[in-house]
Amino acid sequence: MDIEEQERYICSQLKKERERNGFSQLELSYESGVSQNMITYIETGKRTPTLNTILKLCNAMNISPAVLFPQRIDKNSAKSTIINLIEQFM
Repeated sequence: MDIEEQERYICSQLKKERERNGFSQLELSYESGVSQNMITYIETGKRTPTLNTILKLCNAMNISPAVLFPQRIDKNSAKSTIINLIEQFM
């Protein structure tokens, strides 16, 4: 995953986490101190959030910033997980 793909991933995860935690953009803006417009720009990929903005949003949603970042998975580990899941359904 290149840098731009990672940025898009982080922005989409912010939106998913906001929705999962039951916040409207307006509510998250109020709780985080980040403008509603900026939240919209981030979620639509028009702006890339700074670390400070990410931390404000995560603190307001009471989540770890780590949930926003793509997790690297070892291929062998992923392969064995997939095989185990297939075997469970056979």
